[in-house]
Amino acid sequence: MKTLYTAEALASGEGRDGSARTKDGTLDLNLASPVELGGDGQGTNPEQLFAAGYAACFHSALRLVGRKERADLTDSAVAAKIHFGALDGGAGYGLAAELEIALPALDRTTAQALMDKAHRICPYSNVTRGNMDVALTLVEFAA
Repeated sequence: MKTLYTAEALASGEGRDGSARTKDGTLDLNLASPVELGGDGQGTNPEQLFAAGYAACFHSALRLVGRKERADLTDSAVAAKIHFGALDGGAGYGLAAELEIALPALDRTTAQALMDKAHRICPYSNVTRGNMDVALTLVEFAA
């Protein structure tokens, strides 16, 4: 791989309950376990950060393939859900993802084709492929 950009971040504190910041300071936030996992929920958590990153990355990939095909991307949007859970057999923890993709200006066949192409080029999709379940669904919602 030829590196085009490198992001740098540091997490410190008590693991899920600490802080995270990027080297350039554009992201600086408190981390907290969600209430569902016994925390106080008074900060963000790694799963929320992953969901935001995957949604943004996939949307960028979708817009890239859409522009190349001169598709109408009006009101396109991507929502991500990241599920955290215990792996079967007590082998630790894992993640699963659901992406909901809205391309309201396109017919379903064209939207499906663009979604599939975006999934092939999105860096998050490429790194998760074969490593975790990722479900893609076309939905009808506006940004």
